[in-house]
Amino acid sequence: MWYHRLSHLQSRLQDLLKGGVICQALPQPTFKSLLSLAVRWHHTASTSLTCAWQQHEDHFELKYANTVMRFDYVWLRDHCRSASCYNSKTHQRSLDTASVDLCIKPKTICLEETTLSFTWPDGHVTKYDLNWLVKNSYEGQKQKVIQPRILWNAEIYQQAQVPSVDCQSFLETKEGLKKFLQNFLLYGIAFVENVPPTQEHTEKLAERISLIRETIYGRMWYFTSDFSRGDTAYTKLALDRHTDTTYFQEPCGIQVFHCLKHEGTGGRTLLVDGFYAAQQVLQKAPEEFELLSKVPLKHEYIEDVGECHNHMIGVGPVLNIYPWNKELYLIRYNNYDRAAINTVPYDVVHRWYTAHRTLTIELRRPENEFWVKLKPGRVLFIDNWRVLHGRESFTGYRQLCGCYLTRDDVLNTARLLGLQA
Repeated sequence: MWYHRLSHLQSRLQDLLKGGVICQALPQPTFKSLLSLAVRWHHTASTSLTCAWQQHEDHFELKYANTVMRFDYVWLRDHCRSASCYNSKTHQRSLDTASVDLCIKPKTICLEETTLSFTWPDGHVTKYDLNWLVKNSYEGQKQKVIQPRILWNAEIYQQAQVPSVDCQSFLETKEGLKKFLQNFLLYGIAFVENVPPTQEHTEKLAERISLIRETIYGRMWYFTSDFSRGDTAYTKLALDRHTDTTYFQEPCGIQVFHCLKHEGTGGRTLLVDGFYAAQQVLQKAPEEFELLSKVPLKHEYIEDVGECHNHMIGVGPVLNIYPWNKELYLIRYNNYDRAAINTVPYDVVHRWYTAHRTLTIELRRPENEFWVKLKPGRVLFIDNWRVLHGRESFTGYRQLCGCYLTRDDVLNTARLLGLQA
């Protein structure tokens, strides 16, 4: 309670200072001594790290592991991990958050070793490990990367000599699967070799890491250049770099490609790391990066071919970032399917076009283009939230099959194998 009184004294002294009263009532040295006493921190040597904390009127402040953290008192009560507040078997909250007093404050705070204890007005005690607080604080999350990545252009990727994974190892061993997923998470693309060139074997491969996401194109898609769907992909024409399904509210996370047959020339696949290009924009024109992350756009797919009738609309900015650490997690770039820009006023539109042009220049730099020839037996997995793909025009007969995977399931598989995702 003595520290609570000091905290109250600090607040009162500061109020008096603002009003000009304290300057007349006390000599300045005396006032500074009192204020210094009021803001004194609790310092404790906790294992090999020093911990200091201070109780404010509306929040709790903690210094630990080179991090200064601030916690709202409601947050501290809401995140209690006691048996009555949290089910440790299901990892779910039992506490009714709406029952917590929004003006709640702890009666006492105690630190023992690395455990902070908060006693609340009703006598309930909440205990936190200091490292848990660092990990789950806003300040801790600001310093943390959600998913480690290696950004690349063609030279960087080729010099890395990222190995492909053999089909049998991929399907039958955890080591092969983990190696594949590690490459995929770091680079946004990964290859599996020696796959029998059939749709059935490609499907089996995809199901090893995820549920297959069924879309308007079906579960597994199989196409040639017969224009059987209302999409340029079903032709022999070149395709500029783009991400798929921008017209979905949540674009498909992973795309799988397997060229089953090609009797002709051309048709190489173009791959561009969209995050690498976006990083160049951030470094050269940060205000344009910010604009591309804030302006929402509509993307649209209208199809009326044969028995296929669809009208899909997805909305979102070109660049999607986590607001707390500014980490880029999704690029939505498709000039074919971008709808009319009618979501922002005219004075923003021209600035958006300028920013879009800056990004496009980076995406189209020859040094950022990685070209690969797909062939029977070699299956390519692409992170559709990161890596743009395209195609050069081709001649002859060409068969491709593939599918989309649910991103959540791929990341779930990676985490279960001990990878950060």
